[in-house]
Amino acid sequence: MDLDLRQVRYAVALADELHFGRAAAGLTIAQQTLSAQITALERRLGVPLFSRDRRHVALTPAGEVFVRRGRRLLADAQRMVDDVTRTQAPLRVDVLTEGLTPSVLAEYLRTQSPCLPFEVVQSQGLAAALPRLLAGDLDIAFGRVHGLARPLPAGLATLPVRLEPLGVILPADHPLAAHDRVPLSALADHPLLVHTADEAAERRDWIEEAVVAFKLPVALRVRGHGRAAIHAMVAARGYPSFGLTTGQLPDGLTARPLTDPVPLYPWHAVWHPATAASPVLDRTLGLIHAYARDHGWHRLPGSGWWLPEPDRDAVDRAAGARSH
Repeated sequence: MDLDLRQVRYAVALADELHFGRAAAGLTIAQQTLSAQITALERRLGVPLFSRDRRHVALTPAGEVFVRRGRRLLADAQRMVDDVTRTQAPLRVDVLTEGLTPSVLAEYLRTQSPCLPFEVVQSQGLAAALPRLLAGDLDIAFGRVHGLARPLPAGLATLPVRLEPLGVILPADHPLAAHDRVPLSALADHPLLVHTADEAAERRDWIEEAVVAFKLPVALRVRGHGRAAIHAMVAARGYPSFGLTTGQLPDGLTARPLTDPVPLYPWHAVWHPATAASPVLDRTLGLIHAYARDHGWHRLPGSGWWLPEPDRDAVDRAAGARSH
């Protein structure tokens, strides 16, 4: 009979934990999926591998044999893949900087394709990554495809990844921190810290579009890289700044969602089909699209939302295409 190596891996993981919840978490799948796959494997084999009740999971004698041999099978399969892919050039992925949506995707790709060789670089902005994409020194980059100071070069392909709601990073004692959610218009009474890298022309343009659209005062413009640098400047100067509401914040800072409207930052994957075409790239793009779909990253907020006009036009065109 043909064995599904994925089911073998699931059985080995469950044997290691003897707990469906922990094993599913380690495999980054739902507990119900793990249970269904183990049951399907047992039916296929015609013998139970695990005995379980509400409190305990244990290997049966047949399960002990299966898991012992399964470990060898998985190790041999890994060695085979390593031998085949050892000379394969690594997939070069630009995540811009730490802690952003591209970093989340890179980590997910590692878990889904552990044998896939990766090189992760940080260009600090899509505008800075474009020359390397065009030269074939990068396979995939991420970012906002408008506001680059020049049109996106012809020949590059794009995939919408996420419409990410942005919030505001504040000192914990800032007046706006007293609200669970901050209306975007309220920032008009509190001068902003604008923190961007020189390489991130597209992010700087997004902020300037928001400043003009909502008549937001700017107290300070600072050059710098990464979320940690933004947090340090907010803490040092006391001004609010656009930022993500997820992730760890240093003591003394807090984050609040922005509403009425919700400001969205549009992420795309960008690649050059002529220089990066490969089955590995195709699989990677498929995984990125599936992850974005499964996590609702393409959905618009139910209430009002805001995007700069070029990004809004692209979203409207995509919605129109789906409706037809």
